[in-house]
Amino acid sequence: MGVFMLGAMRICSTFAAIGAVSVFASTALAAGSIPRFYGDAPDDHHPWAVHDPNRPQPKVVTPGSFSSLEQPGQPPSDAIILFDGTDLSKWESGNGAPAKWAVKEGVMEVVPSSGELRTKDKFGDCQLHLEWAAPKEVKGDSQGRGNSGVFLMGLVEIQILDSYNNITYADGHAGAVYGVNPPMVNPLRAPGEFQVYDIVFRRPIYKGGQAVDPGHVTIFLNGVLIQDHTALEGPTGHMTRSQPRPFPDKGPLALQDHGNPTRFRNIWYRELPPRPLEGGTDGYLTTEATMAKRKEIAASIRQDADQLSNPNNPLPEMLRRMESLAYEKDEATVQKVQQMATPYVEALKTLSTDQLSARKDEVRQVDGAFKYLARFKAIPAGFEPAAELDKLVKAQNWDRKKK
Repeated sequence: MGVFMLGAMRICSTFAAIGAVSVFASTALAAGSIPRFYGDAPDDHHPWAVHDPNRPQPKVVTPGSFSSLEQPGQPPSDAIILFDGTDLSKWESGNGAPAKWAVKEGVMEVVPSSGELRTKDKFGDCQLHLEWAAPKEVKGDSQGRGNSGVFLMGLVEIQILDSYNNITYADGHAGAVYGVNPPMVNPLRAPGEFQVYDIVFRRPIYKGGQAVDPGHVTIFLNGVLIQDHTALEGPTGHMTRSQPRPFPDKGPLALQDHGNPTRFRNIWYRELPPRPLEGGTDGYLTTEATMAKRKEIAASIRQDADQLSNPNNPLPEMLRRMESLAYEKDEATVQKVQQMATPYVEALKTLSTDQLSARKDEVRQVDGAFKYLARFKAIPAGFEPAAELDKLVKAQNWDRKKK
């Protein structure tokens, strides 16, 4: 666990302005301006500290609503809408011609023998939501009932089929990664009722001709998990074994015309952030990527420290510069911290017992900050201001834990 926490409380801080005359002024520091470390510092594979307050906050997304059998739900606020029940403006035929499927009563319906539809948008890693319904009147059996398909990037088919009381080959049921992996269970509703797919798709990543991530797909059907981070084996096909190969960065979403009047509604997607292998900064990174990100974070914090410069109250700036050292041991910053910390400690030594006692919390927090940086070797061993402040804390018996 981390050694210190700076923030969450308002601390009264004053220390001597650097110069011939020491000037003290009591100032309450805003919690947001104070470095806060709760957990372990950044390391060779993680650019952020554990519980790092500098880490960007998640983007706020207004959630949508769930669909009912009668009505589609509302997408989340950041969703990109592909079909909202009004028209096929986001779609085209597989050959690039205008889309020929029917739109009526808020749904699109396959016109048999008109050909597949594909989106004009191209996208890669995504969260995809799609609702579909096989014809209420059951005709045929096995692969002849309510057959269609969702083709991710136009390459990987997630089977659409009326699998309700219908026997077919396992890797061809609704929710199968077609020809590759059957669904774990069959939670289909009756024919004519809308089924809900929620799909998380990650395409394969190749570097130097080698797969570094095969790609995966996770699928919920009617709220039930049916594909659990299933590894991709390349583009899917009929009667042929999938063969791994690189995918493009982006591709269209395609819907299959298999000769059945399957219906669709409420289709939308959300683009996913890049994985660490492709430049993302969350998760377990390479050392090279980690160090580059740590350097970037440190530079940003130092820039923030410049904005906090105040000769009458240098403590916020000093603490912010100290914080940057947890990300990058920059020699110029180490020297700057020493230049600021030395008069701070010397000024503390001139205070009366009562004056010093009034600043106990502040002093202990700064002492904890130095100990944190020393623990993770962000400051040199024997860093003089840290050693002097530690002596002062011990002299006051402030280093003893409360029983």
